[in-house]
Amino acid sequence: MHKLLIANRGEIAVRIIRTAREMGIVTVAVVSEADKTSYAADLADEVIIVGPAPAGLSYLNHAAVLRAALDSGADAVHPGYGFLSENAEFARKVIAAGLTWVGPSPESIELMGDKSRARRAAIDAGVPTLPGTETALQAGDDIDAIAAKIGFPLVVKASAGGGGRGIRLVEDPAQLRGTVDIAQAEALAAFHSSDVYFEKFVTRARHVEVQILGDGSTYLHLGDRDCSMQRRQQKILEEAPAPGLPDDVRERMRDSSVELARKANYVGVGTVEFLYDPISHEVAFIEMNTRIQVEHTITEAITGMDLVREQLRIAAGEKLSITQEDVSFYGHALEFRINAEDPDNNFMPSPGTIKTMNLPGGAGVRSDFGFIAGKTVAPFYDSLLGKIIVWAPTRELAIARAARALEEARIDGVKSTIGLLSSLVALPDFAHVNHHTKYIESFLDSMGDAG
Repeated sequence: MHKLLIANRGEIAVRIIRTAREMGIVTVAVVSEADKTSYAADLADEVIIVGPAPAGLSYLNHAAVLRAALDSGADAVHPGYGFLSENAEFARKVIAAGLTWVGPSPESIELMGDKSRARRAAIDAGVPTLPGTETALQAGDDIDAIAAKIGFPLVVKASAGGGGRGIRLVEDPAQLRGTVDIAQAEALAAFHSSDVYFEKFVTRARHVEVQILGDGSTYLHLGDRDCSMQRRQQKILEEAPAPGLPDDVRERMRDSSVELARKANYVGVGTVEFLYDPISHEVAFIEMNTRIQVEHTITEAITGMDLVREQLRIAAGEKLSITQEDVSFYGHALEFRINAEDPDNNFMPSPGTIKTMNLPGGAGVRSDFGFIAGKTVAPFYDSLLGKIIVWAPTRELAIARAARALEEARIDGVKSTIGLLSSLVALPDFAHVNHHTKYIESFLDSMGDAG
């Protein structure tokens, strides 16, 4: 691998460029018209404009991105996360053009991208799952009887969904039929498939996940993470390892995740996601993400590994240089997603030009950002500016270090989530691991009531 085209933007594009440069790989950044002066464009060796600002005409334009790769002489394509990263059709086009696809096979992407099929594969691999339908709902199914057997509350989930999207909660049987109709229409519009399935909903659940690696013959895990602090089912604060898990639950998650990767013949970096019920201590499969995760940095912090480097090495045909016994974990890490959003206004995006950006430093602090002062946050894309990652030998010290780091951080010109994250990390419920996936909503509601 000598020349890498990065089919993405923002923080993850910068992240990939940095590792590629360390490996002596030339980088090509594809950008929209809105991103032609972006930080990623500044850092890349070459820049190619692939279309106007709307993502559908640029970053999601298969023909334009593939043409850029071929015209630039790139021999590999890294899709990052989001956009085309889990698009099996695009992966096939890259491979058919004689280029290296940095990711799992199109077949693995399709298998895990269809959530009902992924659920079936997880069951076959012995991965614990929630009660629910094993396949997508079919015309003529008695959905009332199926739902009654599963029990309420339950969720209607888009088979082609992912990343917290395509999910509808049903708490009352009277809401079921209307919710299914809405969910199917939304799924068709968002994912071009109206397939949905049912799954039991766990109240006050925690969201935990396992990082896996595979090269086609060797499979291993790099530990687990907790991603329970979410707003609108989108993660904003993650930590590794997941705190407060019983040892048997942790080992079952890790071992079954590796087995799922093995049975799926998975090649590359992936993440198996679970719901954990802290009352019953049961854990159940949600989905598998066939790409690098935003929160991969905290796994890097506790293992000392560079996951993007591992992606590139595996894609280039190299075998894993380590076994499970070689993987060691040390300390605790937290990641804070800094979004250009206004938490006081229902997390409305806050585009604009960044006037000043002061990022924290010091022992155990890392800042991965796709922007610097003077750059403009466009209104067309995801609002993630970057991430602040902290590491310390213990969770208690990591929390204290995080509070200090967030206090140092300052971004002017756009609204950001820094203040909210400072409030969350200071909460006794967070320190005592009493938070869950709906915690932020209840916290914000209580703050509103207090005001």
